[in-house]
Amino acid sequence: MSAGCVRWMLSHTVRAVCGGSSCVYWTPASRFPICSERSNIIASSWRWSPFSTGVDNTEQTAAPKKKKPDPRGHATISAVGRKIPQREIQVISETGENLGTMHRADVIRVMDEQGLKLVLLSERKDPPVYRLMSGKQIHEEQLKLREKQKAKAAPVQVKELTFSSGIAAHDLSTKMKQVESWLEKKNHVRITLRSGRGGPAVNLDTTLEQIVQQMEVMVGFVSKPKAIRDGQAAMCILRPPSAKELSQKGKNMAAATQSDDSSSNATESKTSIPPVSNSDTTEGSIQQ
Repeated sequence: MSAGCVRWMLSHTVRAVCGGSSCVYWTPASRFPICSERSNIIASSWRWSPFSTGVDNTEQTAAPKKKKPDPRGHATISAVGRKIPQREIQVISETGENLGTMHRADVIRVMDEQGLKLVLLSERKDPPVYRLMSGKQIHEEQLKLREKQKAKAAPVQVKELTFSSGIAAHDLSTKMKQVESWLEKKNHVRITLRSGRGGPAVNLDTTLEQIVQQMEVMVGFVSKPKAIRDGQAAMCILRPPSAKELSQKGKNMAAATQSDDSSSNATESKTSIPPVSNSDTTEGSIQQ
């Protein structure tokens, strides 16, 4: 039954195509062209018939291979665990001391004894460099890395503030608080100090530097105070302090506190020594 249906569809298709074109007579010389033409018509009709499945003659292009991620380009810091691929590695201790080249079995033993984790620092070197770190250290490094990524991703906004040298103290305090709030949001602040009406434009850059030094928060400079507009104004650009500047300030404060404590202890020791009376000295000489 199915073979009869196919035969009927093929004959019907050939008749439909030949009926719409000019009549072609069969001759021995034209036998092969006609046969080839009919074979093409039959193939095209069979291709579009419901009894055939579509076959794509176009070559399938291979999908482009995805590049493997470079292990040296990790955006996060994480421990490699106990599965160390290399047999011998260079190890740096928790405190930053170079322990030299060690076998991975020895490294795992140190990790178990001290409760530390192993972090890959550089895979380019031979042998690769790893560091022993605690969970707290890894967490702190991850936070620092996130802050750096945020600083790179977010564009820096520059806020502008202009006031005259004759500004009242209360208004100046309000404006400086606004500057501090901008700096806390990681913005840069451009401050312009212009001379007052009828007032002398003398040392405006020094005045602006003194105003910045009176701020309650630590700031950094993108551009230090300098005179502009032929000395009729002064300008500076402030930025939030970097981590290095904050750590240096903490060290300076700690050193100043220690010096104050040592000086106060020395003063107390001097005042605690009782004075020696003449009677005590006389008794000591008699006993001798």
